[in-house]
Amino acid sequence: MRRLFPVTEETAAQALAEAAGRETEGPAPARADGPAGTSGAHSGASGTGGAGAADALVDREWGLVELAAAYAYPEPGAGAPRPWLRANMVSSLDGAGQHDGRSQPISGAADMRIFGTLRALADVVVVGAETVRAEGYRPARVRAEFAGARAAAGQTPVPAVAVVSASLDLDFTLPLFTSPVVPTLILTGAAAPPDRVAAAEKAGARVLVAGAGRGVEPARAVRVLAGLGHTRLLTEGGPRLLGQLIAAEVLDELCLTISPMLTAGGAQRIAVGPSVAVPHRFALVSLLEEEGFLFSRYRRR
Repeated sequence: MRRLFPVTEETAAQALAEAAGRETEGPAPARADGPAGTSGAHSGASGTGGAGAADALVDREWGLVELAAAYAYPEPGAGAPRPWLRANMVSSLDGAGQHDGRSQPISGAADMRIFGTLRALADVVVVGAETVRAEGYRPARVRAEFAGARAAAGQTPVPAVAVVSASLDLDFTLPLFTSPVVPTLILTGAAAPPDRVAAAEKAGARVLVAGAGRGVEPARAVRVLAGLGHTRLLTEGGPRLLGQLIAAEVLDELCLTISPMLTAGGAQRIAVGPSVAVPHRFALVSLLEEEGFLFSRYRRR
C-alpha cells in the first residue's frame, strides 16, 4: 500500500482544527504519526520529512496496531466527549455504490481489512434496515487482535450494531438478533408498530426511540447513542441512510474506497435522497493506494 497523501501531525491537526472550529471546544488532533497501511499490505510515501519519510519509503508490512493508530478517532476534548460519526463506503469508478444490490462485488481484500479495523475502533455500527436485509448482516465478531485496546478504552468486546428502521420489518430469527455478543440496537420512531417493537424486544434487541413520528431523526439518533456512551460512531450505509445523515449535517468523516471497477447499469450512488441546499465541503486527510484501489479519508471542514 502506498500513501499518496501523507498524514503528518500538522495535516491531521489542521483538518481537526477546521472541524473543531464549529464548536467552542473541539476534539484534539488524532494520532497521525503511525503509517497508514493495511496488515499484510505494503506502504510507501513521499512529501514527508525526517526519519519517518525514509522509513515509509521502504516497503514493509504494517501491523493491525499501526493501522488502528492511523484510523484512530479524535481524542475527546475537555468535558463530556462529543460523538464523532464516521462513514465507511465503497464506490466504483463510475459512481456505483453497489453491484447487484450488494457492495461486496466492488470491494477487495485491503478494503475488507480496513472495514474490519474501522469496526474494531467503533463503539457502535449504524446501518439501515435495507442494507441489513440486502447484505445479510451478522453480529460483529470478537477479534483477539483488538481485545486489549477495546478493554483499555472502556469499550465492549465488539461494537453494537444499531439498525435504523421505521417499520421494524426485520427477521428476528437471524443471528444478528439471536446471537450477538452485545445486544443489537434498533433505532426507530415513536410511532413504530407496537407489535413489531414487541417482537424485537422478545428477540433480545433493544429498541431506542429516535424520532417523533415513524421515522428516525438523524441528529436525535446520534444523541440517543451518545447517551448510551457510544461516541465513536461508524455507519456503513446504505445509500438512503447516508443521504439522511448528510442532509442533517451530522456526518463528521467519510472513509471512501474507490474501487478500480466499472459497472455501468443503474446502481445507486453511496448516498441518495433529497439534495442539500449547499454542497458540503470536506477536507482530505489521507489517501492510500493498493492494487488500484484508493482509500481516502475526508473530514468535515
